[in-house]
Amino acid sequence: MIHPLSCVHPSAQIDETAQIGAFVVIEEDVIIGANTIVDGNATICAHTRIGKNCHIFPSAVIGAVPQDLKFQGELTYTIIGDNNTFRECSTVHRGTASKGQTVIGNNNLIMAYCHVAHDVVMKDHIIMSNATQLAGEVVVEDYAILGGGTLVHQFSHIGAHCMIQGGTKVTKDVPPFVIAAREPISYFGINSVGLNRRGFTAEQIHTIQETYRLLYMNNMNISQAVAHIEANQPDSPERDLILDFVKSSPRGIIKG
Repeated sequence: MIHPLSCVHPSAQIDETAQIGAFVVIEEDVIIGANTIVDGNATICAHTRIGKNCHIFPSAVIGAVPQDLKFQGELTYTIIGDNNTFRECSTVHRGTASKGQTVIGNNNLIMAYCHVAHDVVMKDHIIMSNATQLAGEVVVEDYAILGGGTLVHQFSHIGAHCMIQGGTKVTKDVPPFVIAAREPISYFGINSVGLNRRGFTAEQIHTIQETYRLLYMNNMNISQAVAHIEANQPDSPERDLILDFVKSSPRGIIKG
C-alpha cells in the first residue's frame, strides 16, 4: 500500500506488500522488498536497495549522498538486506568511488539518531544503540553491540560478538568476543554473557579467555604474543578468528 500523500518516483520498484506512509519521499532507482514498512516523513534516496521485512521509522533518511568532499556525484549504492529496523531520525549514506556502496546485512537494529556513513559494511545481527555514529569505511562484524553514543573513527574494524560500552570513542580496531570500554578505549574482558546467550560452549569460552590472556597479559608485545599463541595454543575456530583479526589489522587493536 502506497499512501496517496507520499511522493514516489516512477522508476522506483516497490513490492505490492510493502507499506509506504504519508509524506514519504522515494527517489529514482529505489527497490523496496516484500512487507517492508516505511513510516511517514521518511526519505529513501536514489540508488537504494532495501530487502524484505524491514521497518523504517519516521524521519529516517536512507541512501543520502555522502558527506565526503571527494564525492563527485558518481553512481554509487546503498544496499540493505532483510529484517532490519531503522528507528527515528537514523541516517545512512550511500557509497563513494572508494568502495561503491554502503552495505547493511540482515537482522540489524539501528536505533534513533544513529548514523552510518559512506562505504560502511555492517554484517548481521548488530545492535547500534541511540546516537551511535559510524564514520566512513568502518566494518562491523556479526552480533556486535554498540552502546549508546559510541563514536567510531573512519576505517575502524569492530569484530564479531563485541560489546562496546556506551559513550566510547573507538579509535583502534576491536577484536572479536571482547568488551571494550574506558577512555582511551581498552580491553575490558570477554563478552561472556553475550557468548552464553548465543550458545557458545564452556570450552569455546575458555579458549577465547585463554587466547586473550596470552595476548594481553603476558608482558609481550602483540607480535610476540601472536607468535606465542600460534606455537603453544591448540588450533580452534575461535583462536584462529582472533589471530586472523589481529594480524590483518592495519590500525592496530585496542590496548589491554
